[in-house]
Amino acid sequence: MKITILAVGKIKEKYLADAVTEYKKRLSRYCKLEIIEVADEKTPDKASGQEEELIRRKEGERLKKYIKEGAYVISLAIEGKQYSSEVFSHKIHHLGLHGESHIIFVIGGSIGLASDILKESDELLSFSEMTFPHQLMRVVLLEQIYRGYRIMNGEPYHK
Repeated sequence: MKITILAVGKIKEKYLADAVTEYKKRLSRYCKLEIIEVADEKTPDKASGQEEELIRRKEGERLKKYIKEGAYVISLAIEGKQYSSEVFSHKIHHLGLHGESHIIFVIGGSIGLASDILKESDELLSFSEMTFPHQLMRVVLLEQIYRGYRIMNGEPYHK
């Protein structure tokens, strides 16, 4: 299976970049992993709703260039479905068994994803009702994908 993480912005903190590198290495035995970063737009302090929508739209256009036809697209959004690690693992396994050979996870920038990206996604996924920094979510997502593969292969994992 090929998994792509398509994210707005670069990882700026070294400790987060190190975590991403570690999970990429761990996941290499389970799947083909690709991480694509698109440029983020600078969001001015006290940006209006209209300005924020324009920013999301610009970032969304950059993301769309990498969303491949035939891939199963899961966008991270606070209003998405929440899964336990076991159910998330089953979801990835189930997709693979039913012909989905490429899953694209989309992570928006600091003000979220454009509405058309959300609408065109096959599924919306939420890790919590809380808000997390988008850079940290990349690490959390990678950890859960790794945990999911450990679960589906009957390997030990921390509960």
